[in-house]
Amino acid sequence: MTERRFGLADWSRAGVVVGALLLALVLPHCSAEEPTAHPTLALGSAAPDFSLPGIDGKTHTLADYKATKVLVIVFTCDHCPTAQLYESRLKKLVDDYQGKSVQFVMIQPNDPDAVRLDELAWTDVGDGLEDMKVRAAYRHFNFPYLYDGATQATANAYGPKATPHVFIFDAQRKLRFEGRVDNSQRESLVTTQDTRNAIDALLADKPVAVDHTGVFGCSTKWKSKIASGQEYLKKIEAEPVKLDEATAETLKKLRANPTGKLLLVNFWATWCGPCVVEFPDLETTYRMFRMRDLDMVTVATNLPDEKPGVMKFLQKQHATGRNLIFASNDTYAMQAAFDPKWESGVPYTILLAPDGKVLYKQTGDLDVLALRRVILANLDDASYLGHRAYWASK
Repeated sequence: MTERRFGLADWSRAGVVVGALLLALVLPHCSAEEPTAHPTLALGSAAPDFSLPGIDGKTHTLADYKATKVLVIVFTCDHCPTAQLYESRLKKLVDDYQGKSVQFVMIQPNDPDAVRLDELAWTDVGDGLEDMKVRAAYRHFNFPYLYDGATQATANAYGPKATPHVFIFDAQRKLRFEGRVDNSQRESLVTTQDTRNAIDALLADKPVAVDHTGVFGCSTKWKSKIASGQEYLKKIEAEPVKLDEATAETLKKLRANPTGKLLLVNFWATWCGPCVVEFPDLETTYRMFRMRDLDMVTVATNLPDEKPGVMKFLQKQHATGRNLIFASNDTYAMQAAFDPKWESGVPYTILLAPDGKVLYKQTGDLDVLALRRVILANLDDASYLGHRAYWASK
């Protein structure tokens, strides 16, 4: 998904070091922040009040959930791949405790502007409230999902270190458990159900045997990180913009996809309204995934003598990927060189697997979310097994 922070539970000191080094390679957008900057709520503390907008369009407060014996507050988010892998488990917890006086509330603590573009390499959307609505609908969330990114006042009161981070309160709304959902982000390796155990103990009026664990996932993205994201964007936009001419042979080779990666190809033109409108979304998509195994090539279907106008547009868009323009006035021959079945206009967008198989193809207006989800379902996940499967299913 670059800076990241992880809380690691029940590991030896050596395990922490090895794990941190591995995760730094796998998910480089999480990094450590001073642990005292946002202290975690102490066990035995009263639940801090909150007033937060939810994906349902309503404002939610702590008092709204006073009726149940147990209150489970989980800080989670959209962009974090670890949080994504826990979504189905959280949904199952909600289902399993229906009618048992347990209330679950999920809170998104990140400031969306503090999430860098390269930290979105494992997601289709960011962490804004509208993005949360998209994710909730796509994954069929069965719990309240609240947004704290505007002020982070609730996050400051609770002190979540990573997503997901669980806080469980008893009937008097005193904190009785704080920590992880379970002991492995890969569900098949789970052996300890920490959150479930704590809930069961409180329902049985028993003390929670293990009331604190470390947490594992992406660090909370505090407002102090916004400047880092802005600097990263400036660095990308300072990269040179190039535009090369594409012959029929160039396009034939492009269609075969010799890159060894997923290849996103967009045919467009400066005079095409939909092309111009969707171009920023394509550029953002490329910036999100370019650190993984994705290349993007834009091909302007303008005639060769329109190259200066094409270059002007690309520079305005800071299009730092590979950019091509037809080298021939014979537009139809150029179309056929890439795809003999392509007999319509632009925009024309296609996603190719490393073997040239078509994974996504769209003539006309682009559905950028659908495209991103296909990309995510096909990117190599050898560095984080299970993530591709998350995007291949609902």
